[in-house]
Parts: sequence; structure tokens; C-alpha cells
Amino acid sequence: MLGTAWLSWLGYKKTRGFGSFAIGNGDLSPLVVGVTLAASVASAATFIINPGFVYVDGLAAWFHMVVASYLGFMVTIVLLSFRFRRIGAESGALTIPDWIGRRYGSPGYALFFAVANLLAFAFVVLLVGGISIVMQQLLGIGNTEALLITLVFVTGYVFVGGTYAHVFTNMLQGSLMIVVAVVVLGSGLPLLFQSEPSFADAITAQGEHLLSPVNPDGALFNNVFSIYVAGFLVGAAVVCQPHILTKALYVKSDRAVARYLIVLAVALAVFLLLGTVGFFARISVPSEQLIDAATGAFRQDLVMTMYLKNAFPDWMFTCISVVLLAAAMSTLDGLLVGLSTITANDLLLNLAKRYGRGRSHEEQMAWAYKASHVVLVVIAVAAFAVLRNPPQLLGIFGQVGVYGLVLGTMPPLLAGVWFKRVPLGLVWCASIGAMGVHFLLFVKGGDWFPEAGLTFANPGVTLALAMLVVVVPAVVVVAWKARQT
Repeated sequence: MLGTAWLSWLGYKKTRGFGSFAIGNGDLSPLVVGVTLAASVASAATFIINPGFVYVDGLAAWFHMVVASYLGFMVTIVLLSFRFRRIGAESGALTIPDWIGRRYGSPGYALFFAVANLLAFAFVVLLVGGISIVMQQLLGIGNTEALLITLVFVTGYVFVGGTYAHVFTNMLQGSLMIVVAVVVLGSGLPLLFQSEPSFADAITAQGEHLLSPVNPDGALFNNVFSIYVAGFLVGAAVVCQPHILTKALYVKSDRAVARYLIVLAVALAVFLLLGTVGFFARISVPSEQLIDAATGAFRQDLVMTMYLKNAFPDWMFTCISVVLLAAAMSTLDGLLVGLSTITANDLLLNLAKRYGRGRSHEEQMAWAYKASHVVLVVIAVAAFAVLRNPPQLLGIFGQVGVYGLVLGTMPPLLAGVWFKRVPLGLVWCASIGAMGVHFLLFVKGGDWFPEAGLTFANPGVTLALAMLVVVVPAVVVVAWKARQT
């Protein structure tokens, strides 16, 4: 905490106003941006939550979360980052809604995404909840105390240093995360090569389909579509989160973009492989340790924490747990920067302009800078209120909201990056339609299509269906119109 606070102070000294608070001054090295981005992507879900899904559904969940999502993410971020940076640099965009508004010449469209961006609050809840789970185990404190420590600390250093605090602290946190990921994965190697019983026999003894590429008994990953197609499309979609793609605006050249993408590819692969811990826990963690003492219910969110407790001595568990906290904080601080700057710049400032036309650009930026700090505090208070009684499955809760956001963002980003002339009405309809399909299928899909054989309770499935039904056809139509003209 002291090291992070010091780095945030360094960030504060480099922050010269709202622009540098939002995206820096374009002077960050590709290595730093690559590690920062990998740490931002590999959040509490990767380090704390995902091993629980692998524990429950086995190899099917592993293929979804490790292989398919990685390929989808890397393909999409490579395709989008270079032109996104060029267009953003030419227009002076600070956020994704700002980029969309400038690209399409539509303040109303930017305002729509500023409102839709509030869905990212669900991911804030996931991250803070994940941090609270680890902190309670680590320090022996209650949920309320863990929430207060987390929210005051992370909100505080983002409040002080903005993007530079996010990047500097993520470089520290990301470096620690790489070391710990290798150590944790290495701890499971003896299990992989044990002889009596073998690793495969020990796993299949607990479920015959746990090592099957498709697990028909799985709750969320029980067919090819939910595992592979949805996994790839989820990976592709999450690139459009507000704190991910905007990393391209942190540097000043395509060469720097290429360098940080190479760093990202290596670091992210190491992080995602931590889903393998779900298999290690199947062999080494007694099932009773995954039961919530208060409710008597099975808690898959405890899988990573309990594996570490069993696999390492207390001092080592402490060190690794600190890095698990860093993993969650590294995404949380980036998300807070994105949420606060988007809300201030694209929502509040857009609304205020109609009442403050006489203000200069400098005065508007100064006002947005102050508003972004107020928004940070509001987000922290709201997250604390929700997490006093946390949702049962934090992973699902966070995914539903953030997947809705990225579905709305994908049509204007994909079309705007790849094609010069894009009908504004078409991408407007595609944004609203994709979000609507996702939320409706998640809530009512099982009732409407009981014979479909699809796991609508898996947000990745509803995201994939919305992409195939709405986003892909919209982009195809844009491509056809561009060819015609």
C-alpha cells in the first residue's frame, strides 16, 4: 500500500489537467503500457473467480476461459488498436464515447454511450467483491471492513493520480502478478505428474466429464457453442471495454502499439493459464473447505484462496494473497479512471454545455476534472452499498453488465475503424438491438426457448448470440454499403 501510494504521488506530479488525468500525455513506454494492459485485463476474475468455474465444469470451462477467450481477445485488439489510435490522435478523443461522438459527428451518440457506460459499475462490484473475499481470508476481518479498506485506498490513489497513477501502480502490480502466476502454476506440476492415482484418474473420479472437451453435465459450459464460439466472441467483445482499447491512446506511434501488443500477448497468456488451478484444487482441496460457514452453501469463488492455503505455507500464502489483491486493484483502478472520466467528460460535461456556452474550453476541462473526482466518490459509495449483501455469483453479476456495455460499443467501433462511410442510424440501431437481445435472452431466454439446448444463464452465450444476430449482420451491411459507394 505504501509503494502504491508513492507511485500514485508520482502520477499526481505528472498530471497536468483533465486530459492527462484521462489518458496521460502520450509519453508512456510500450513495455509499461503492455504490462498495464495485461494487468487490467487479468483482473479479480482471472486470478480469483475463474478457477472456480474450471473446478465446477472442468476442461470445458478451461477451453472457454483460457484458449477461446485469449484467441478472440488478441485477434480483435490487433485488428482495432492501430486505426483506433490514429483516429483518436487526429480527433483529440479522451474516451471511447468521446471517440465515437467525434468519429460520427454525433454528440447524442456519445451521450448514449456515456449513459450505457454506467453498466461497467457491475464489473466494479465484481472486482471489489473479489478483493473483499481475499482480504477477509488474509486478514481475518469482516466484509464491511474489507470493503472500506479497498474502496478508500483504491479510490484514493486514483483520485490523486488518475491515469499515471493507474499505469505506474499497474506496472508494479503487473510485474508481481507475472511472478506469482508462474509460482502458482509451478506448484501444481507435481499434481500433473503424480502416478498413483494419475492426475487424469483423480479428476475423472470426481466427474466423468470433467476432462471432456464438452461437458454435458456442466451448468454453463455444456455444448460447443457455449464453450468455443461464445468463448472466442467474449474475448473479442471485451476489447471494447472503456479501460482496454483506450490504452492505444497512451502512445504516439503505430510502432509503439505493436511493441506493447507483443508484451500483452505474453503476459496475458501467463495470467489466463491460472484457470488451471481449478484442476489442482479438485485434487488437493477438501470439499468441505469450499462451504460457506454462514450459509452452508458451496462457494466456488473460494477455490483459488483455499488452494493457496493448502499448497503454500502461511508466509507464502500471505505474499501471494497480496498479489491477488494487486491483480484485482490493477483492473479496478483502470476501470475507475475510465468510468469517472467518461461520466465527467461525456455525460456531465455534455449536459452542462447547454447551460454554459460562454465558458472557454479550458474552463470546461477544469470543471470536468473536478467532476471526475466527485464521480469517483459516488462510485465507491454505491459499490459499498451493493456489496454489503453481495450477489451469490460475483462472476456472473459482473459479466451481465459489462457484456451489455461492450455489445453496444462494438458496432460503432468495428464499423468506424474499418470503414470510412458508416450510416449513423444503422450503428445506432445495432447498438440498442445488441444490448436488448443480450439482456432479454439472459432474463427470459430459458422460458422462451426451452428446447434450444443453450445455457442462457451463461452471459457469454447471450453475448455471443447478440453478436451473431445483430452485430455481425450490421457490420456486413456497412461493408456492403461501403463497397457499393
